[in-house]
Amino acid sequence: MKRSPIVRLVPTADGDDLVHTRTFGAPIDDVWASVTEPERTARWFGPWEGDAGPGRTVRARMAYEEGAPWCDLLIEVCEPPRRLAVSMSDEAGDWHMELRLSESAGTTELQLVHHLTTTKGIGEIGPGWEYYLDMLVAARDGTEAPSFDDYYPAQRAHFESLTAGP
Repeated sequence: MKRSPIVRLVPTADGDDLVHTRTFGAPIDDVWASVTEPERTARWFGPWEGDAGPGRTVRARMAYEEGAPWCDLLIEVCEPPRRLAVSMSDEAGDWHMELRLSESAGTTELQLVHHLTTTKGIGEIGPGWEYYLDMLVAARDGTEAPSFDDYYPAQRAHFESLTAGP
């Protein structure tokens, strides 16, 4: 199935923000629970464990990655139910991500913002986030999980084109 990314690349003072957006016909508290409660994150990303809070580190399992590795996530900001900022480091580099939620008339918009210092590798990174967010949609809707093959390499060129400029 061909999937179209719901994303934009926004220049910042420190690089670029890769901003992915999804909209849910649900209250903000319910969507927040889907992205913060370990038994719910397990359905679309992987479970996490630890004593969560700003300045604290939790361990998250990337259940849909090869080998389902565990990684340490530093919680930089947690402002329920509107904002969660985390960072991690691994062999691929440093990752700074943020979830922003807003609600209007019972509809919640979720933005996943990946703060990039370089756009190198955006053709691999972007499709991965699209996949995970569509996994979240499927988990919430109770529908079949998407196949990663529908995202990568299928969306690679789209993400690389975001860096081409006008």
